Amino acid sequence: MTQGAGVRAGELPDDLTAAEAGMWQAFRNGSVYDLRAGDTTVDDPHGGHPWGPERCVRARIVAWLLLDGPPALDGRVASLKLTGVQIIDVLDLAGGTIEPYVEIKGCRFEKEILLPEARFTTVRLVDCAVPRLEAARVHTEGDLHLPRCRFHNGVRLTDAHIGTDLLLNQAIVYRDRRGRSLTGDGMTVGQDLQAEMLESHGELSLRGAKVGVSLSLRGSRLANPYGSRRALNAPQLTVERTLYLTPASVGDPLHTSGRTPARGTRVQRFECEGGIRLDDGRFGDAVDFEQARLILRDGEEVSLRRVQVPELRFLGERPQRGRVVLNGAKVVNLMDQATSWPGAGQLQMGGFQYEYLVPRGPFPLARRLEWVAAATPEYNPEPYERLATVLRNGGEDEDAREVLLAKQRHRRENLPIAAKLWGYAQDWTVAYGYRPGRAAVWMAVLWAATSIAFAHADHPPLKRGEHPPWNPSLFALDLLLPVIDLGQVGYWQLRGGWQWLSAAVILLGWILATTVAAGATRLLRRG
Repeated sequence: MTQGAGVRAGELPDDLTAAEAGMWQAFRNGSVYDLRAGDTTVDDPHGGHPWGPERCVRARIVAWLLLDGPPALDGRVASLKLTGVQIIDVLDLAGGTIEPYVEIKGCRFEKEILLPEARFTTVRLVDCAVPRLEAARVHTEGDLHLPRCRFHNGVRLTDAHIGTDLLLNQAIVYRDRRGRSLTGDGMTVGQDLQAEMLESHGELSLRGAKVGVSLSLRGSRLANPYGSRRALNAPQLTVERTLYLTPASVGDPLHTSGRTPARGTRVQRFECEGGIRLDDGRFGDAVDFEQARLILRDGEEVSLRRVQVPELRFLGERPQRGRVVLNGAKVVNLMDQATSWPGAGQLQMGGFQYEYLVPRGPFPLARRLEWVAAATPEYNPEPYERLATVLRNGGEDEDAREVLLAKQRHRRENLPIAAKLWGYAQDWTVAYGYRPGRAAVWMAVLWAATSIAFAHADHPPLKRGEHPPWNPSLFALDLLLPVIDLGQVGYWQLRGGWQWLSAAVILLGWILATTVAAGATRLLRRG
């Protein structure tokens, strides 16, 4: 087809079908071109009922209208608004600049849509059946809306630039030949990326993508059971505000509110069957896993390595298999609940930094210690020390000491037998110095026992006439208290077993006194 002078003047080309002629006139008028039959079963673009030629237009006529269409009628704005139409053959707009407004609803595309490097103002495809959308490096000044569409061989938006919002609410996307459902690597979205109640069958890839406001996957179901690929693969993702992996209201219209549903509302939780990778991501407000259901296989991960975010809300359902990895992540507020974290060997927290703990519901210290132990099947002091620091900074000095005591007990299990026995002795007697009151009790018991023992000891003076009266209690206390001189030890001579006993008392006195002093120092620091 060639463009003639008559076409430039707005006249109809000669070879258009009746359906195409009606579309041509509606384009010039800026009105909706609706070819629906009025039967919901017949008009369903995703159903199996065939549409006849009276509802079909050729893709090249659509492309002609968008790339070099006729002028609008006087007082009108030319635009392509189609409803209930079937587009035959490949719609190829690659590299083109499309100025008219585009809104296509409830339509069928026989073959793929090609938009690589095309430029639009705003594009809306709503509730359409599309074999594949190929739109690498597409550029829109406004929105790109794809809600309720079904894409049978994937969507490619690599390096796309969306000026305002990208909407994929309630869309269904099946994998392409590479196993990916939606590929948005390097994509930039000026405002919100809403993919609420999305169904993704394959890998949803957003590597290096940037979102200007929030990214919402509320109520979405991501599944990739086909191989080793992840269900959500988004390393180096940047979201200026919040990533929502939370519930959505069932039956909500296309444009959801962006808020967590109110109590009593029937909701659909975010569900992910397969690994999630958010490594090196940057999030301005939060990453929210509230009520998320994570279904992992052995070897799969929810990976948050080196993520930086002010608040991590890990409030989902505990994954039964796989691992949760927080190595190197930096978080200000860690909001969690005891029932969300996996068990031993399924959690990694090497280098994980957080400043405040904000538990949702009961999270006693014993469960918190189990949380740290789950991350350290092989002894690693760092998670214990981080938890102790956070508790101490929050004024929970007693809990911080319990954490450090648990660290020593965990360390003991990896020591040689002799060191392990010595560790048990330290734990039983003075709790590694983290319970100074116990050391004081032992010192009192030892003082009483040695006072009674030395009352029966043979104690000739070193120099006759130059010694104080013998006092076994003061003598025992003089031995127990290092540095302090009570005027007893230097004047009496003990022999044999009594000499060994006095040496043992001196050694124990140093140990116990040091423990008490360390405990007192901690109390003073807390005050």
